[in-house]
Amino acid sequence: MRQPRRRPPWWPEDQPWPPRGRAPRFGPPAFVWRLGCLVVAVIGFATVGLSALAWMVGRSGRFGPPVDRPGGPAPLVFLLLVAIAVAIAYRAVRRSVSPLTGLIAAAGRVEAGDYSARVEEQGSPELRSVARAFNAMTDTLSENERRRRSFLADVTHELRTPLAVIRGQAEAIADGVYPGDAEHLAPIVEAARALEVLTEDLRTLALSEAGALALSREHVDVAALAHDAVAAFEARAGAAGVALSAVADDDVPAADVDPVRIRGVLGNLLANALRHTPAGGTVRVAVRRAGDRVEVAVTDTGTGIPADLLPHVLDRFVKGPGATGTGLGLAIARDVVAAHGGTIGIESEPGAGTTVRVALPAAP
Repeated sequence: MRQPRRRPPWWPEDQPWPPRGRAPRFGPPAFVWRLGCLVVAVIGFATVGLSALAWMVGRSGRFGPPVDRPGGPAPLVFLLLVAIAVAIAYRAVRRSVSPLTGLIAAAGRVEAGDYSARVEEQGSPELRSVARAFNAMTDTLSENERRRRSFLADVTHELRTPLAVIRGQAEAIADGVYPGDAEHLAPIVEAARALEVLTEDLRTLALSEAGALALSREHVDVAALAHDAVAAFEARAGAAGVALSAVADDDVPAADVDPVRIRGVLGNLLANALRHTPAGGTVRVAVRRAGDRVEVAVTDTGTGIPADLLPHVLDRFVKGPGATGTGLGLAIARDVVAAHGGTIGIESEPGAGTTVRVALPAAP
């Protein structure tokens, strides 16, 4: 008995497999079965028609003495059978070819860059399934194109600001408006650092999207990593009047991660937490075991995330009202954690603070 086929890699994720929710069949597909029935019917009609033709030829005596065979189909019956066979074949061919013609035309439009092309779901169940898959594919392509254009617009905007600072400050110094001292060179240095960070962030996003993000995995003490990250931000937290701390359970296992990448994730989370926590608030990093994972939770008592923004906060260039930065930090954290086989989730309540939970695979 033949085993059911697996979902093809090109089949859309949001479409059920097998098509229309049916169980996989253990025999010839319905299309092959109908085609076989059509072939048998045509052969049957052709056999009867040829028999009738032979009978008429024998009666005519054109190729020999007339043969008087009693019985047999009359010429009218023969013509009727031929007409029925032709009608059945024409209907079957038209039913199969018409949807394919529309599908080919729509595919040509997609090839030319028109992702709005759609096809009508008609024909056999198999052809309707292909039409649904094609429409789902064009929907995905259209959404990807929209995101690509939005991404380019956002990158352009983020590059324009530091470049404008560098050019304006440098021209002012060159024209003698400002002296070339450390005070007036500082904005240029700061803008150049912002460009460097943005470039590295974009590189990380491109590598993660291509599945080429290199990870140097090793067994890492995540609790020690968290304490190191907190120590690196203590000065900033003190200047902002925010209490910063880290705690860890005693039974936390080592994690199988890239320490440099995870340190960057923790740095992003702490920077966000401190940025949105007013003076007098707290930021706390907690590390614990969660089954076969190591969970790191960064909790702050800051302004929180608006409810309408929360579902999109891990997307690229998403920033809250009045937020600074590029809007790439959480998107990069999501991609880096996913590359490790981990998960990241955010819980927040406006005015009450935010908690970001990162779950990483424990070392075997």
